[in-house]
Amino acid sequence: MSRLITATFFVGLLALKVIISWVYTIIYNLYFHPLSRFPGPKHAAASHIAYSWWFLGGSQPYKVLDLHRKYGPVVRVAPNELSFNSAQSWKDIYGFRQGHKPFVKSEFYDGGSFAARGVHSIVSERDPAVHGQMRRLLAHAFSNTSLLEQEELVAKTVDRLVQVVWEQGANSGASINIGKAYEMMAFDIIGDLAFGETFQALGNKNPHPWIEITLGALTQGALADTMKRFPGMAKVVKWVLSSKIAELTDGTKRNEDMAIDLLNRRISRRTRRRDFMTRILEHRDLEKKQTSDLELAAHASDFVLAGSETTSTVLACMTFYLLKNPHIMAQLQNEIRSTFDEYSAISDISTRPLRYLNAVCLEAMRMYAPLPFSLPRLVPEGGGSVDGHLLPEGMVVSTSPVGASLDPANFSEPFTFKPKRWLTESPKDVLEASQPFSLGARGCLGKSLGWMEMRTTLAKILWTFDMEFADPVPDWHGDSRMYTLWSKPQLHVRVKPVRTPPFVSKAR
Repeated sequence: MSRLITATFFVGLLALKVIISWVYTIIYNLYFHPLSRFPGPKHAAASHIAYSWWFLGGSQPYKVLDLHRKYGPVVRVAPNELSFNSAQSWKDIYGFRQGHKPFVKSEFYDGGSFAARGVHSIVSERDPAVHGQMRRLLAHAFSNTSLLEQEELVAKTVDRLVQVVWEQGANSGASINIGKAYEMMAFDIIGDLAFGETFQALGNKNPHPWIEITLGALTQGALADTMKRFPGMAKVVKWVLSSKIAELTDGTKRNEDMAIDLLNRRISRRTRRRDFMTRILEHRDLEKKQTSDLELAAHASDFVLAGSETTSTVLACMTFYLLKNPHIMAQLQNEIRSTFDEYSAISDISTRPLRYLNAVCLEAMRMYAPLPFSLPRLVPEGGGSVDGHLLPEGMVVSTSPVGASLDPANFSEPFTFKPKRWLTESPKDVLEASQPFSLGARGCLGKSLGWMEMRTTLAKILWTFDMEFADPVPDWHGDSRMYTLWSKPQLHVRVKPVRTPPFVSKAR
């Protein structure tokens, strides 16, 4: 009995210690923390529970938007974390400033794909110097010269999309999920460029397994972030969710294995085709520090996810809002169809001057940021400033893409699709608040490629078809969730051919 009393006493003492520590932490975070002067909800300032709940639930970008609309351009969203949504914050956090130390990536990026194999990728590498070496090597694959060489490969897959839409929609009159078609096209393009072979996803009811694994693992970033915020609870969570975590881990390993296999096949294949690896392999031998095949596989894996899901997201969003706004659709169709008498005339260079097409793309990326997740950075040693606020070192800061582009403080009628805002100056629109490709040394390598895909795909689709909604019509923002990238609603349309591309008649 005495042992039981003693054990109970020590358990109670331990529980009391935990409670006291918990209460002390909350009081400190609320009233004495270096960030306690910044506005935001008290429950978010007190602990990481609120932020993790928003992230795991898929509501993080919209919740952060609501907070910015309530509290202003800077909000404390977690004990050590501030969210900004001003145009200046993009420049201060992600851009280069003379005489200022860079804001490096936070611990969120640790433990990602290929980390267990001992390598980092262009996305996960946190050291600015090492990242710079990686970027210099990979930049050769995304240069203007390379882009010209790659256009034929991109165009071939875009043409395949038009053919599939014709066969599955125009010939039968059936509705098609155009959003899924864009997704499969984007995966095929990036697979072809990264590995020298497409995933054969377009028109295939059973696409390459890597696609499903990749799309199914988007929740892993949210789960990993939550684990890091609650290290004491991580072991319990791993035990409770052991089967789910094992499934995600297995999916990540299979993803990595497939990337390695595809890369090895590409390296062993002797070819003159001008894809990503042609340029990268040409310059790899010139490095003083050799880049391993495993590192190249990690980079290529990043290319597939970052270069496919984001592009298809913009195309789906554009199509949705064009169908919701027939007058805008008519104006864009008129620009495209009056410019091109022949399908073969549509190219990257020929679509660049189309002002309204470019405005539609910019407006779609504003309304539905291709990468909705706020990219966390650490305030450097010695402290730093963001949008005029002096901050202590080690704090996590980011600019919310959704919070910046959908806040009425930055854009008039932010939930109204208005491409004309990109064509005429308006004091009510702070255009620099929308940065879909981010800024600075960490800005998107594939920006020019993304623009090529968006412009040429939409131009070819709208040159060939008229479209209308098929049931059900989604609530685009209301039906969306964010798990690192968007989980988008399905977009079903019916198409009617108005012109016939030359390859369609040959295929029939």
